[in-house]
Amino acid sequence: MTFTTRFAPSPTGPLHLGHAYSALLAQDMAAMAGGKFLLRIEDIDISRSRSEWEQQIYDDLRWLGLSWPEPVLRQSERLPRYRAALDQLTAMGLTYPCRCNRRDIEAAVGAPQEGVPQFGPDGRIYPGTCRSRPMTDAGPNDVIRLNMGKALAATPLRSFIETGKTYEGLHPLDPDQLRQAVGDIILVRRGMGSAYHLSVVVDDADQAISHVVRGEDLFEATQIHVLLQALLGLPTPTYHHHHLIRDDQGKRLAKRDDARAIAKYRAEGVTAQEIRAMVGLGHASPAPSSG
Repeated sequence: MTFTTRFAPSPTGPLHLGHAYSALLAQDMAAMAGGKFLLRIEDIDISRSRSEWEQQIYDDLRWLGLSWPEPVLRQSERLPRYRAALDQLTAMGLTYPCRCNRRDIEAAVGAPQEGVPQFGPDGRIYPGTCRSRPMTDAGPNDVIRLNMGKALAATPLRSFIETGKTYEGLHPLDPDQLRQAVGDIILVRRGMGSAYHLSVVVDDADQAISHVVRGEDLFEATQIHVLLQALLGLPTPTYHHHHLIRDDQGKRLAKRDDARAIAKYRAEGVTAQEIRAMVGLGHASPAPSSG
């Protein structure tokens, strides 16, 4: 199998040094393996995505020396594909509509119990208020959730290989962890047609991604993705979760950190090679295949 990886930003703000590190590292790894580097635009959140931010993504990455095959996959153009995956899970009896908002969930959770996880990779762990609702009851104001208990009973659990230094090794999925510390994840958000966990799994499979290179803040979400891959009959890539680029106070960078924006460095006359040095990558590797 050809080594194929991707960089998948959302066009909701400027790319910063953390994005530069992730994209350059992915391209370097693909180049070293004689593989492919792809760009994906994760614009499933139409309310926050902006065309000007998408164009700046292209401009910033090209300035950094990256290249990729065209056309670029854009999630906003793939809603029927995500719907087909959701229908597959629904046919298995694994989904249900949920009308709860954040306030409802907080009220249902009540006082935190000592030693019981309250938050997981999908945010606040859902208490299951709507779990008995049938999909025939779904309306436009509902999100669609995965019934984690039924999902765990529906497929043999897989393992995944991690090559990043922090978590390197083989990681079998833990049903107790998924049930208690992840819970009933959202597959489709209100007004979006999908949600991150479902769309990223479908996209990685459709693009034949063999190696997922991304920040270690997404490591805990990998168990969700591997479970969905098993349920949908999709391959599981190898994962590489890299360290995060942080500010002087040790906080990870966010898109609101305009002082670290790639475009700002460009405007100040910083070179792409200097950006590589800033994020600790040194000299560029030969460009990977874009075919």
